[in-house]
Amino acid sequence: MQIYNTLTRRKEPFTPIEPGKVRMYVCGMTVYDYCHLGHARVMVAFDVITRYLRQRGYDVTYVRNVTDIDDKILRRADENGETIASLTERMIEAMHEDEARLGVLPPDHEPRATRHIDDILAMIETLIAKGYAYAADNGDVYYRVRRFEGYGKLNNRDLDEMRSGARVEVDEHKEDPLDFVLWKAAKPGEASWPSPWGEGRPGWHIECSAMSKCCLGETFDIHGGGPDLTFPHHENEIAQSEAANGKPFVNTWMHAGAVRVNHEKMSKSLGNFFTIREVLEHHDPEVVRYLLVASHYRSAINYAPESLAEARKSLERFYNALEGVALEEVSAAEGEASPAFDARFTSAMDDDFNTPEALSVLFDLARELNRAKKEVPGEAPALAAELRRLGGVLGLLQQDPATFLKSGAGDLPLSEEQIQAKIDERAAAKMAKDFAAADAIRDELATLGIILKDSREGTGWVFEKPET
Repeated sequence: MQIYNTLTRRKEPFTPIEPGKVRMYVCGMTVYDYCHLGHARVMVAFDVITRYLRQRGYDVTYVRNVTDIDDKILRRADENGETIASLTERMIEAMHEDEARLGVLPPDHEPRATRHIDDILAMIETLIAKGYAYAADNGDVYYRVRRFEGYGKLNNRDLDEMRSGARVEVDEHKEDPLDFVLWKAAKPGEASWPSPWGEGRPGWHIECSAMSKCCLGETFDIHGGGPDLTFPHHENEIAQSEAANGKPFVNTWMHAGAVRVNHEKMSKSLGNFFTIREVLEHHDPEVVRYLLVASHYRSAINYAPESLAEARKSLERFYNALEGVALEEVSAAEGEASPAFDARFTSAMDDDFNTPEALSVLFDLARELNRAKKEVPGEAPALAAELRRLGGVLGLLQQDPATFLKSGAGDLPLSEEQIQAKIDERAAAKMAKDFAAADAIRDELATLGIILKDSREGTGWVFEKPET
């Protein structure tokens, strides 16, 4: 298995620290608002990675944190006139609802910053004792960036270039403008915790260093997150953790690609900012998940009406192939398919989780299933079982085919009762051997996008919205 490592900027053979076990930490959400499409990208990308690692036989410990205290949370709670606890609990519950609808499995551990204050304080005290941090006279504690020799290695940045080219916050309490905060002194009325330096709260970066150490140890296999976290967040995590622990922090760094809307950066100022729940009000969750899976996890994704339409059509191809094969026959045939498709799928996913190539294997499998249904029906259940099994590794193709195919019928030109009446009318025409009338009903429905499918169990239908 090869994984692209952001730290070394190349694909590397993946060798876990402990044979057979993978310890992975992914930066989660700051819970002051509903999750957006960028969050969905990270959720789904690392869900697929976790599913596949487990499929390959690894014992995976997946940790994804929650930041439940920071400036944005304080401001939003104040704006809403609610407590911080009320806001964060509400947003965490909403996050869990969103990820469940997208088919994202919950992480094994979901540490919250406010529950690890003692771990955070202990790490800050260690950094001060080693000379990597200092307490300022205003109650803040800062990290000495220039004291850490490897600072900038994740992003391949030079300190002096950062100093001259970056917008560095001017703070008279810092020894160096590049230094960043580990502990923030509380303002009157703010949420705070006692510390050796006075009442305050943790800085954002130190939270993840402390929580990852608590859950996974001083060195672990994989650290992941969104594309905007490499600098400064992950760079600062490395500096804190390696300085405090005296050991390498993470072996493999992984970062998901960005989400663009109509080829533009998603932003509230541009009016193209969408929360997950806003999107799921209008689109099937599996269609949205397919769109997120169809691109390589490191690539940018374009979210647009036409891209969602293509995702829908692709899923319909799979479900049309699965339709007509009884689920009990599929269950009974699990494990009987040719190993060729499994080998190709594994080869694709072993190459840095290449989901586009893995999906091309599933399309070939669907074509073979369609052929078998017509020519050798006895082979169809095993092929259908393999299609569902491999699709499941990507978190796809687990619905009842007929249910999914009808779920796109939000723009139906007829009610389901009217469609059934037409089907009954057609059946009566066929019984009377009036095949011209039966064909006319089929054609009438087809022009509306309602495609009839005859089988031994009767006549079903799917809706395929006509091209405009």
